[in-house]
Amino acid sequence: MSTLLRLVRNHPDELLVGLVSISDRASSGTYEDQGIPALQAWLGETLLQAPQFASRLIPDDPEQISAALVELVDVLGCDLVLTTGGTGPARRDVTPEATLAVATKEMPGFGEQMRQISLKFVPTAILSRQVAVIRETSDHAALIINLPGQPKAIKETLEGLKDADGQVLVAGVFAAVPYCIDLIGGPYIETRKERVAAFRPKSALRACRSD
Repeated sequence: MSTLLRLVRNHPDELLVGLVSISDRASSGTYEDQGIPALQAWLGETLLQAPQFASRLIPDDPEQISAALVELVDVLGCDLVLTTGGTGPARRDVTPEATLAVATKEMPGFGEQMRQISLKFVPTAILSRQVAVIRETSDHAALIINLPGQPKAIKETLEGLKDADGQVLVAGVFAAVPYCIDLIGGPYIETRKERVAAFRPKSALRACRSD
């Protein structure tokens, strides 16, 4: 039985975020993890309300990955969990399987869009197996998204692609995250529009804080 306590919000709309970096070498100290710092920096720069983070650095082991996801959602109460690494076709790449093992619902649109973004850069994007799911408990739900391992790819996947004038060429997946979290009962989060313009139907909009 875990002795960890549920995270406590400092504000009703504070987002509780779990970050999981999955790498045999980083978890063993062979090299410094870059995924978690990249995610923290991007979210800190993108969200109007600073989020609260809980992070885990673990090897490419399906049982440990699934256990970390369950702990972050069920025990700590995270609203959003982002994983980085372990989504390719190599034998040790097991993040999607470990994620699906704890899922209540699959959200296939996220994986489809992530691959569309990556295909703008490399044809090997079709080898990515990234998934997104909802995990539900009796009183809580969270969105879990598998992301790439490299900071540049993480930013592109979340933020999308823009032309020289700042016009969106391909939408990043984070544009859909705030409304998804609304729908599963999470906090109302807002983004800096110059980074990511979050989409909500008019009926779901609140009066926005200024940037």
